[in-house]
Amino acid sequence: MTLEDRKAAARKAAFAARKQAFDTRGPGSAGKLSEILAGHRGVPVSGYMPIRTEINPLPTMEEASAYGPVGVPVITAAGQPLKFARWEPGCEMVEGAFKAMIPANPEFFEPELLIVPLVAFSRAGGRLGYGGGFYDRTLELLRAKRPTMAIGFAFAAQEMDDLPLEPTDQPLDMIITENEVITPA
Repeated sequence: MTLEDRKAAARKAAFAARKQAFDTRGPGSAGKLSEILAGHRGVPVSGYMPIRTEINPLPTMEEASAYGPVGVPVITAAGQPLKFARWEPGCEMVEGAFKAMIPANPEFFEPELLIVPLVAFSRAGGRLGYGGGFYDRTLELLRAKRPTMAIGFAFAAQEMDDLPLEPTDQPLDMIITENEVITPA
């Protein structure tokens, strides 16, 4: 089985686990994320506008926006790093690539802390995304300029022991689920 076949199988299993967790989630799933971000007030942060069955970071993003810039990713083209547009609660949004909502009048900035959506994660800091490589390219670029923290935000059910990873996959510095904060060794 090729690496791509293994990734496709892992994505399929992780999407099913994520959907079940999404369907049965309780309130307050962003509580632990809010606790961690409270220790980084004022640091430029990027979250994301949740699509499909992704865990929702919006309550935490709203809190963080009171202390410093908060943005959301903008896909400009296939094969390119993400850009980040400043977001504020209630700002006008339009549909971007992959039906993710983005600010209608983007003001771009570079975040130092990224809340990263994912399909699956490992306790070692591995992340399986959707397959476009956008976050890997972006994190590599940002980390070459300055320390940049990547926090994977997911349901606990999205954890996998044996993720098929490549050398270009950027590691997560922390994973936060609705139940715990995981700091890879």
